[in-house]
Amino acid sequence: MSALSTVRSAPAPAPEAAPEAGWPSPQAVAEVAARLRALPPLVALGDCLELRRRLAEVAAGRAHLVQGGDCAELFAEVSAHTTRRKAAQLRELAALVEDGTGRPAVAVGRIAGQFAKPRSQPVETGPLGESLPVYRGDAVNGVTPTAEARTPDPGRLLTAYELASDIHRHLAAETEGTGRRVWTSHEALLLDYELPLARTLGDRQYGSSGHLLWIGERTRQPDGRHVRALAELANPVAVKLGPTTTAADVADLVARLDPGREPGRLSFVLRCGADRVEQVLPGLVRAAADAGVRPVWICDPMHGNTERCADGRKTRRMTRVTAEIRSFVRVLRRLGEHPGGVHLELTPDDVTECVAGPGDSPGPSRYWTACDPRLSPDQARAATAAFIEEAR
Repeated sequence: MSALSTVRSAPAPAPEAAPEAGWPSPQAVAEVAARLRALPPLVALGDCLELRRRLAEVAAGRAHLVQGGDCAELFAEVSAHTTRRKAAQLRELAALVEDGTGRPAVAVGRIAGQFAKPRSQPVETGPLGESLPVYRGDAVNGVTPTAEARTPDPGRLLTAYELASDIHRHLAAETEGTGRRVWTSHEALLLDYELPLARTLGDRQYGSSGHLLWIGERTRQPDGRHVRALAELANPVAVKLGPTTTAADVADLVARLDPGREPGRLSFVLRCGADRVEQVLPGLVRAAADAGVRPVWICDPMHGNTERCADGRKTRRMTRVTAEIRSFVRVLRRLGEHPGGVHLELTPDDVTECVAGPGDSPGPSRYWTACDPRLSPDQARAATAAFIEEAR
């Protein structure tokens, strides 16, 4: 009997409210969860443990990580062609890091599951001045600003699973063809999706929705639902840390998510803004060291540097993106810690969503993101080059 044949669904957890989605029908969610529990795992436990091994190399200072992809994946864009282009972009950036630093680089995509987004407000104003539910990602509702499209539909979780399965199949073909793997990751925001896809193999439980799962800045409460859920899984786990994160938060997160201090288990992703790195990061690094853990330290220079334009669109300035990366690496070097890598929102399309510097506005013709602005290929190379210059 193969190991895969012994994989079984984890016991169904007690139901809890899920404010991340705002589902209108708890019964419909329960029915979808039951169907998800009966489906095959999207990833294998052995692959999750292999990624942990590689991340342990990053934590030890012998490798780097390049993580990136769409702010929010769109159902309509999933295809072999788009997957191939996204994987090629990540492989290119990882190769740049390897050539520039002389260390191996692990390529991890925001792919095959990044179908949901946390939002600051539950509603927004529609084109006719009406109040609409905010877009929460294709796994929850549609991007079209109409009441029908914006109504949360748990049936979309099944579509997310089917398309994630397609992406994993396309990535497997890419790995076979190129010899270089792109691992999958996403924010484990929708526990109505993550928990039914938890699987048990032997005495280990893992999240079969992706190789690396992360907890966002809005859901990182040490005693919260998301931390409790991911604490039970064997996958590598990351946590986004914003500017309000305290040393006590870090200590609590370590205690809950990595009680055994296992290499490669835990990554911390700093996302505090270019002007806050020097103020925020040293205390968090010291807290992790005091807790006896060596996490992978990753820089997300995107989310702390988002700005609103006069027309309401979001943008990010490359001057601030690269400044945060440089400050991140310099602080870690000064503290004797290894800068693990970067976490970027990017696309292989030649978009005009992020701008060069102050006074610039995003171009009107190629602003295609469903949510937050992404780096174009040239901008992604520039951000990666800033990391390389400081980390080599």
